[in-house]
Amino acid sequence: MNEVKHGGIHGQTCACRQTRYPEYTSVCPKTGLPDYGTITIEYEPRKHCLELKALKMYLLAYRDLGIFYENAVNRMLRDIVAATTPAWCVVRGEFTPRGGLTTTVEARWPRHTRGRKT
Repeated sequence: MNEVKHGGIHGQTCACRQTRYPEYTSVCPKTGLPDYGTITIEYEPRKHCLELKALKMYLLAYRDLGIFYENAVNRMLRDIVAATTPAWCVVRGEFTPRGGLTTTVEARWPRHTRGRKT
């Protein structure tokens, strides 16, 4: 995943970033059926932030991957932290109903952070 130098507009710094990807798809490794959901990534950059085109291509790579929800969200968190070394990061996956159940999976780094206060 590509990162870009962080400096904001005209050298200003950004407190945090939120990116929402409502078209996430992957494949259930048990059934081979498609899984759909929305991925939300929130983080506070230090020196580097994610390049949005690279992030989109990264998320599209999950399309044909057989992976469980929890594994996908945790993998995304690990990859984002490795690419950007943020102050904190939260990756949330809100997956559409399978068998009548909607599932939300959230991973945080560091684990004790709550992310942005609302």
